Amino acid sequence: MKALFTLAAMPLLTAAASGDPVEAVSERELRAGVERLVGFGTRHTLSSQTDARRGIGAARRWAEARFRRISKDCRGCLQIALPEKMVSGDRIPAPVRLVDVVAIQRGTERPGEVVIIQGHIDSRASGAMDAESDAPGANDNASGTAAVIEAARVLSKQRYPSTIVYAVLSGEEQGLYGGALLAEWVKAQGWTVKAVLNNDIIGGSRGSDGKVDDATVRVFSEGPRADATPEITANQRRRGGENDSPSRNLSRFVDVLADRAKVGLDVRQIWRTDRFGRGGDHLPMLAAGIPAIRLSVGIEDYDHQHQDLRTENGRKYGDTIDEMDFAYLARVTRLNVAALDHLARAPMPPASTVEGAVKPDTTLAWTAVPGAAKYIVRWRETDANQWRHAVELPGTATGHVLTGVRVDDWVFGVSSVSGEGVESPVASAVPGGAFAPINP
Repeated sequence: MKALFTLAAMPLLTAAASGDPVEAVSERELRAGVERLVGFGTRHTLSSQTDARRGIGAARRWAEARFRRISKDCRGCLQIALPEKMVSGDRIPAPVRLVDVVAIQRGTERPGEVVIIQGHIDSRASGAMDAESDAPGANDNASGTAAVIEAARVLSKQRYPSTIVYAVLSGEEQGLYGGALLAEWVKAQGWTVKAVLNNDIIGGSRGSDGKVDDATVRVFSEGPRADATPEITANQRRRGGENDSPSRNLSRFVDVLADRAKVGLDVRQIWRTDRFGRGGDHLPMLAAGIPAIRLSVGIEDYDHQHQDLRTENGRKYGDTIDEMDFAYLARVTRLNVAALDHLARAPMPPASTVEGAVKPDTTLAWTAVPGAAKYIVRWRETDANQWRHAVELPGTATGHVLTGVRVDDWVFGVSSVSGEGVESPVASAVPGGAFAPINP
């Protein structure tokens, strides 16, 4: 066996491509985007789709126009798509036309491998069905929409082996309809999705109790997979894997990335699919078996989300732009850009298996992935968060024996590394650990 390395010694991350897109993120551009979105008055899913100045239709057309302008600046590097369907439900009493706005930056080598950044554009006031009152939705979620568009602006200047998809979603506040529509549409494209970064409420640093946290961003990830079959669940109970879904490993990856990329934020991994009793547009992706995480502020301000604009007893309510922290929003956007830049250059995480019951050695096997110049076998104690040990192997390898490492005491996984040294997230060698739907 080759020499072992600690995680800190491993070259997990490389510098971004020439003309560093992380440094190109503009706080001014983000502010302009949020101001424009707030200016539509309300972006409620049931608001006007035809008014030129107010409502969801005007906001959606503005996002489309921004993507088309960015594409013009990069000589047509973005393909614009407008997935749509008629939807109805508990918060949509009569069928309404739902449209997502999607920009596709095709990969140059493996266009079927995709990483997605998304945020919902719709807003709401106190009443979930109130489509008439002003609902500026500055932090929830003009912040996420502005981050998606800014990511497209800076990353479109680069070229990547894999495809990047920038998605502005509708209908989140009415029941995650835009996320479900995108999940369906992505499946219809036949893509293999490495990761979804869902950005929802990422532009504030002060809580409703006055507490300030401008140094951390929360990353939510599922434990047991939403698409797990009874067989997978039973195997996890016997062999482990409840803490090693692709989503959880994507969270680990972003945590390490934030430190290495020096974006000015610390990731707080929240081992929960979303905030307690609440949800976002990454949930339909997870239900479809697609690795997805949610990025959100370190501390929420409940007075300034899902609230009518008003003042009561001297206390202001409403999701207004003056409650935003644009320096913080820029840092979260830089983290997204760093993750997209890295994921779009890395190969797919290889699906792997592990054996070693009643033996002193552990044997791993994995499926070779396109673009891999080498593989890294990683392992950690069962109660450890991050990977602690590793061994590098050539790109021709599809298996390895860890002599003297007993399978009972560790969790194992494998990552792939591109020819330029960019490493993928780790795919754990557990039931349901592969970065692919269990039932495609």
